[in-house]
Amino acid sequence: MGSQLVALAAFVAGVSIAVPLPADAASRIETKRIAFAKGASSASVKGSIRGDRIVDYTLGARAGQSMSVALKTSNPSNYFNVLPPGSETALFVGSTSGNEWAGVLPADGEYTVRVYLMRSAARRNESASYTLTTAITGTPASAGPPGDAKVPGTPYHATGEIPCATASGSAQGSCPFGVVREGGGSGVVTVTKPDGRTRAIFFEKGKATGYDRSQADSGQFSAGKKGDATTVRIGDERYEIPDAVIFGG
Repeated sequence: MGSQLVALAAFVAGVSIAVPLPADAASRIETKRIAFAKGASSASVKGSIRGDRIVDYTLGARAGQSMSVALKTSNPSNYFNVLPPGSETALFVGSTSGNEWAGVLPADGEYTVRVYLMRSAARRNESASYTLTTAITGTPASAGPPGDAKVPGTPYHATGEIPCATASGSAQGSCPFGVVREGGGSGVVTVTKPDGRTRAIFFEKGKATGYDRSQADSGQFSAGKKGDATTVRIGDERYEIPDAVIFGG
């Protein structure tokens, strides 16, 4: 992998949480499609909302590609969520993580960037003028190295648990993981934290090179080898990833 943003398929790290809408919300949602110019991999659109209005921007992408989204707005209560194909379970929730996000996409289909005002601002009938910039980069996920079959019903070549600690002062426990292998020690390990959020860690030729980062992330990244495992630290988070996870076998 030449960069973090062309890593193969794994669940995007960020908030993965159900965000139910009120029963009458559909009547307040305006849907617009984002189309990139020929040869372009990004686009910026300008818009405005007031009160409880919502704008859904849709765009198609493939599993293993990377999406980045940034929102510049006149109102600090204006945010966006990112929804995967056919689901209201957000991959990213702006109101808790900020107005910038980038991650690797888990599935083929239509993704939705939902732009909205926080409920308190909506009740005051506030307005926001904004510029939304989206980009899709990288190539779709391949089938993986020869002979490395995926776990049925998942996008991963292997699943299991790894040692982890996800908060300052917390005791070491275990966290579920899934890995998409590219071959030669490259790929993406996606870890599910105890609170349900996910963290994607990128590997290249057996070395941990980075992680998916949102505006809310401020922790320093470091990685070191100890025996046949890599210890990854991201701020107060710590993950121990055995070589077998990323190399297979």
